[in-house]
Amino acid sequence: MDQAEKLRKIVRQHNTPRHISRVITVTSGKGGVGKSSIAVNLAIALSRLGKKVVILDADFGLANIEVMLGIRPIFNLADLMFRGKNLSDIITMGPENIGFISGGSGIQELTNLTKDQIIYLIRKLVELDRTVDIVIIDTGAGIADSVLEFVAASSEVLLVTTPEPTSITDAYALLKTLNRKSEFSIADTTIKMITNRVTPDEDGEEIFEKLNIVVNRFLKLKMMYLGHIPVDKAVSKAVMKQRPAICEYPNSNFSKLITEFAKQLCDDEPDEIRGKKGIAQLFSNLLKSKIK
Repeated sequence: MDQAEKLRKIVRQHNTPRHISRVITVTSGKGGVGKSSIAVNLAIALSRLGKKVVILDADFGLANIEVMLGIRPIFNLADLMFRGKNLSDIITMGPENIGFISGGSGIQELTNLTKDQIIYLIRKLVELDRTVDIVIIDTGAGIADSVLEFVAASSEVLLVTTPEPTSITDAYALLKTLNRKSEFSIADTTIKMITNRVTPDEDGEEIFEKLNIVVNRFLKLKMMYLGHIPVDKAVSKAVMKQRPAICEYPNSNFSKLITEFAKQLCDDEPDEIRGKKGIAQLFSNLLKSKIK
């Protein structure tokens, strides 16, 4: 049996009817739109609903998640691959029982893996699938390959934008570039959008509708609208304190809306999303060019 067949066998076994984590990839067309803050707070809101949640910080080299939580992990994904650490070693526990995994210094480390190392990585991630309900992947911003590869490999994408024209055009540019990637499948991907930092004189849903019309017309993609979040000073205050806003300011509008989004995501968990692609399958897709 060759190396590629070994990996395919692992994934086939992994896709048998047993617990497989739901993967939600959070992304944006540009930086500074509050993507990582939404990812962290959403993870805590989902944990409060009884879900076991782990965040993978895939914004390699920037460590946004650990800065927001005020926690420095001892080990990262590279330690799992190259330094003999177990999966439990690289999961750092955060507030309210959420875990997070630091991606390390970059996707470049993953692209240089041997086939044996890829098989080892997938076996380890199968363990994560069996023990975690939801994995939230916080990607970098923009249309860099390291971002698009994760988004293209995902079955459920949460796109964060703001009313700023540059944020909207960059969100469209991300979707346009994503749509051109051969590994991206429209039929197998659900895209949901959050409009963040909406002012009182702006209509978050109208912003979504305008973008969705263009995306549908020119890219043949259909997005869903999760909702909008008004400008809230509690968020920036929480970031300065290196504490999640949902913990520090639980009665803020931001925290209440994030809780509602978490409930929507739990309610909107159809069979075609639930368990379709766990984190092991996502990494298999991400690295498939190495295993042909």
